[in-house]
Amino acid sequence: MTVLIRNAQLTDLEELVALEKSCFETDRLSRRSFKHWISTEHRALLVAEADEAVAGYILIIYHPGTRLARIYSIAVSHQHRGLGIAKQLMSAGEQAANENGRLYLRLEVSVDNIPAIKLYEMLGYQKFGIYRDYYQDHKDAARYQKRIRRYRDTLQHRSVHWLRQTTPFTCGPAALMMAMHGINRAYQPSREEEINLWREATTIFMTSGHGGCHPIGLALAAKRREFSVEVWINQAGTLFIDGVRNEEKKQIVDLVDHCFKRQADEQEISIHYANITQNELIDAFKAGAIPLILISTFLMDRKKAPHWVVMSGFDDDCLYMHDSDPDDRRQSEIDCQFIPIARADFDRMSCFGKNRLRTAVIIWPG
Repeated sequence: MTVLIRNAQLTDLEELVALEKSCFETDRLSRRSFKHWISTEHRALLVAEADEAVAGYILIIYHPGTRLARIYSIAVSHQHRGLGIAKQLMSAGEQAANENGRLYLRLEVSVDNIPAIKLYEMLGYQKFGIYRDYYQDHKDAARYQKRIRRYRDTLQHRSVHWLRQTTPFTCGPAALMMAMHGINRAYQPSREEEINLWREATTIFMTSGHGGCHPIGLALAAKRREFSVEVWINQAGTLFIDGVRNEEKKQIVDLVDHCFKRQADEQEISIHYANITQNELIDAFKAGAIPLILISTFLMDRKKAPHWVVMSGFDDDCLYMHDSDPDDRRQSEIDCQFIPIARADFDRMSCFGKNRLRTAVIIWPG
């Protein structure tokens, strides 16, 4: 049988919907979803055409600003199974992701879907975790990953429990809680703690809405909880003040900045007024610390917003991050864990604003 793998078209819509209904009882892609994925960017939606009909499809989502791709769904019609179509779709999907510059391809599969698991493992996918109660029928999902470009080194990672921020403005506290819990399991995160950390570290004002978290404010909060800490900032002036337009608010942001710096001096917190390098982040991570890093979300969502993430691993080509905010940039919470950021992309992402602020907070065991 001749099987043609090609890009999906709007004319395939009805067949795709029918195939989805025949293959899945829950967690189905809707007609609206298929229509969206056929026409949008940041994805590969490929169909397998056999006997002049759609015999299968694979949907791969590319995450902006990262080198990660994810197999969101794959299906083969019942009458065309056993003919190697799933394997062809996987191969074509990997090639598409590779050509898009992706380094890693991830997927989730039900733990009782033995045929699919055997296929993925045969194709070189390695299990790296499990996601409890993942599907609508409450079944668990095994998480698999494959390096689709050269494999030169084993990922070195820390067991950092991922947390979701519960407000739009508490990425800093969520990242700090992940780091402190990763270093000391006796430390217990909570929503009350998240808000308390924000109150301790907030700049009060930013461009609009609530203020974010100052790196020295986060460091002071960690110090109060008996963690050792150091801060890297590549500029000595008042942070984030350029984003505040109101003069009275500027004065408050400036006052908060000076207070944090005075308290850090009193607490003998080491502040390095210099750019922290990737090698210095990696060396700290290897030595047992967990860094918090301020990034700009522009590469991910085209918004120039400051955002705190926590480093969760590294290898030869990437630094890996936990991001506490699974917003509309991603389809799932698991896409916010161990996000691979290529070294060159990281340098562009880890600075913020017209002054190119680069800052990190390194959390060490107390």
